[in-house]
Amino acid sequence: MPHIVYKQTDLVKTPSSCDGVDFKFIAKSYNFTQKKRNTEYKIAVQKDNRDFLLTIRPKDENQMVKFDKVTRVSPVSVVKDAINSYAKAIEADIVFSNTNNFSNKIVPQNKYIKDINYFVDEFDTDKEIQIEIGFGSGRHLIYQAKNNPNVQFIGLEIHTPSIEQLSKQLELQEIENVLIVNYDARLFMEFIKSNKVGKIFVHFPVPWDKKPHRRIYSNEFINEALRVLKIGGTLELRTDSRKYFDYCTELLTNLPKGRITIDINKDLEVSSKYEDRWKKMGKNIYDVVLVSSQEDEAIDIKPDFDFDFEIEDYLQLIENIPTKSIVENGYFVHIEDIFTLENKENSGMIQLTMGNFDRPVSKYILVEEGKVSYYQGSPIPTSSNLNAHKKLKEILSK
Repeated sequence: MPHIVYKQTDLVKTPSSCDGVDFKFIAKSYNFTQKKRNTEYKIAVQKDNRDFLLTIRPKDENQMVKFDKVTRVSPVSVVKDAINSYAKAIEADIVFSNTNNFSNKIVPQNKYIKDINYFVDEFDTDKEIQIEIGFGSGRHLIYQAKNNPNVQFIGLEIHTPSIEQLSKQLELQEIENVLIVNYDARLFMEFIKSNKVGKIFVHFPVPWDKKPHRRIYSNEFINEALRVLKIGGTLELRTDSRKYFDYCTELLTNLPKGRITIDINKDLEVSSKYEDRWKKMGKNIYDVVLVSSQEDEAIDIKPDFDFDFEIEDYLQLIENIPTKSIVENGYFVHIEDIFTLENKENSGMIQLTMGNFDRPVSKYILVEEGKVSYYQGSPIPTSSNLNAHKKLKEILSK
């Protein structure tokens, strides 16, 4: 990633501007865990209406300016320009720079791949929704989309090459009814309205025999699937793993009510390349289908990430702030680092990781003269993030 190494000199003056980049404030590491040997600084910058941080830290006998991973923005050229502007503003004597390696070319927006924020803030459809979790090569998802043009398909995948491959195929074949999102399916379903989904496909998930807590199927996932499924909608598991089949069947048969069907070596209209390989090896393929039989109440998520109080003494707060992870049922909060704002009283930043164990969120909390807010905006409003926020309010309001 872009960075510049330069001979040590004073930090930029704030607030100030250089070449369209605003330098808003400086935050100095408090070293509250004593993990860092050297002081680190964060420079709050704004460019093209994007707020993010640059990191200033020692590099051998010199200093280095680079992007802050927690607040990264895209395209990377925005960060590159901010780093170059910082070096110019302080008249840096540059030892090394790789910023010319990053192009200013704007990458065209992909109409198929959507950020999770799209589903939180914008997504709405009158069509039936069908979801495939872990679509792999995309063969099954493409087949379903082409044969059901009036259905809105959503493909969930965390493997970037698979996402890129499917996106290219959708464009080549001019398929218009598929959206792709890189997000954990166990959390994604919270943003889908009740009784809107016709089918959820979970085909050949990673069995996670040694780490069963990583499995997509759980009581919580099944209940959330039943909420979003319309009456007659189905949650469809297809797996070559007998252990995974037994595990899921046990979960489904312990539901208070419901109907499931089980098949072995059932032929589908389309199969994945992995399924073809496993069949040639003589492996059994197991299908377990859960059918939804009742309508669920609509949920109305009203995310509240406000801090309805002010901090009276920031320095006293950070002296007593917990340094160990706070782990509760379904969520956690961990304070990673603490900063004080230069030339501002009762002000600072708290770096933390929070939310769900399988999809943690890294954020900064900004305290300016006692007023508290999330830097770069609120977290994604999952139930685990909302619960973690409530715990944070308890910690910070003491």
